[in-house]
Amino acid sequence: MTTSTSDSIETLIRAEALRLGFDACRFADASEAWPASDRLAQFVDAGRHGEMAWMAQTAERRAHPTAMWGEARSAVMLGVNYGPDADPREILAHPELGAISAYAQGDDYHELIKKRLKTLARWMQQRFPAEVKVFVDTAPLMEKPLAERAGLGWQGRHTNLVSREFGSWLFLGAVLTTRELKPDAPSEDHCGACHACLDACPTNAFPAPYQLDARRCISYLTIELQDAIPAEFRPALGNRIYGCDDCLAACPWNKFAQIAHEQALHAREALRAPPLGELALLDEAAFRALFAKSPVKRIGRDRFVRNVLYAIGNSGDVGLVTRVLALLDDPAPVVRGAAAWALRRLAPEVFAGMQADRASTERDWNVQAEWSPTPAHPDESRDPS
Repeated sequence: MTTSTSDSIETLIRAEALRLGFDACRFADASEAWPASDRLAQFVDAGRHGEMAWMAQTAERRAHPTAMWGEARSAVMLGVNYGPDADPREILAHPELGAISAYAQGDDYHELIKKRLKTLARWMQQRFPAEVKVFVDTAPLMEKPLAERAGLGWQGRHTNLVSREFGSWLFLGAVLTTRELKPDAPSEDHCGACHACLDACPTNAFPAPYQLDARRCISYLTIELQDAIPAEFRPALGNRIYGCDDCLAACPWNKFAQIAHEQALHAREALRAPPLGELALLDEAAFRALFAKSPVKRIGRDRFVRNVLYAIGNSGDVGLVTRVLALLDDPAPVVRGAAAWALRRLAPEVFAGMQADRASTERDWNVQAEWSPTPAHPDESRDPS
């Protein structure tokens, strides 16, 4: 994009952002009223944030963009497209393979976006003297409402941002500045009467349109939850071992989405459809090697293998019983517990034969509960074969 000396500040910033690799750039007033804070307060008051205590702890800082930085006047809202090259739900038809969320099959987007944000912010500060601060989603800034205000898209019924150009596949970042920038027109809601995203959720995590109960969300359960996943949700996990794309992939606006051009965000072959049997073998070193530069590494080997074992239990593949048996004595209680659950599902006779001895020798009470004669959830008593 070419610019001239007569171009506006906004035009110049947008041109630089696109040059740096962002796919979208728009502007919002950072000091206006902020109705999103009321929605956040209701979410936290209802306990729908689950174990994400940081959401309650940082609620006051999230109450308004200026709550973190009182001098902020404008927000430069930026998007990076991560559109997958196929429907992420296709792998769900192959229960012997692990389903990793599309955003996590490439490099960690936090690092990629943060580097570009800092580069853009430095360029802005040098070109148009003003204070700047950058934010990606690890900071307590409510980016989706700001992105909607800037016109990047609208928060759909699944609570994620929907773009007419990129569907539900945009990573967001922000640069706040003390400089007054001309705001773009906000986006209007184009969901209409559609409820495809709500219908697609395997765990009914949406108590109402535009509301999410994270405690029921597979992304929360497989990524944020530290301990065992509640038994009532385990069958619904299917082979999802890190995150869930169902509500995003169901959005009809994805028909206008583009495949990500960013090579670093493309799915690595090793993470596109990994066999569950191989993933169950991962020790700490192998886990770190496989997920180097991947956001998956954030949850650690133990929680990841926990997820893999739940998927194995759902697979119906009795050939994986040997993998399960090998993990019954894993040092991590969360792995041992998931292994016991998977064994009960795949080989109930083997489970029954080991039950009394395991229940008497296990020292972790959560794992003891997995060896209980009565399944914690009725669905768990069925023979998946």
